[in-house]
Amino acid sequence: MVVPIEHRGELLALIIPARFREPGVHFVTPPEFSQQLAYMHHPAGKQIAPHVHNDLAREVRLTQEVLLIKSGRLRVDLYSNERDYLESWELGPGDVILLSGGGHGFAVLEDVEMFEVKQGPYGANLDKICFPGVGEDQVKPPRRP
Repeated sequence: MVVPIEHRGELLALIIPARFREPGVHFVTPPEFSQQLAYMHHPAGKQIAPHVHNDLAREVRLTQEVLLIKSGRLRVDLYSNERDYLESWELGPGDVILLSGGGHGFAVLEDVEMFEVKQGPYGANLDKICFPGVGEDQVKPPRRP
């Protein structure tokens, strides 16, 4: 039910639809990703041991980001690393997407509230390169997860 989106063997994105339900802990990202994403579903009364995290140096070479749609509708346009338009997806309330490779752009289809989570600190102009996107008349019908 997790939707992987690949291009030429590269994982560009993972979509976890709002309807996804599985008991326990499910990491949806490969272990080599610098951004880890897990879905968790525990019954009432489950105890998770208190813990602290170790000071552990990690190297981040590529920003990966997670969007959680709280309300509204968002179109996500996906591009290859060469900036070629590939396809579009429409996300709604409760949907989650991890953007892990290639390029992406967004069109707000309905007033949207969302959370974005990514590695920091944010590097502004050092963190990304903007490029002209596909014209609205060339957008493929968005798929739904």
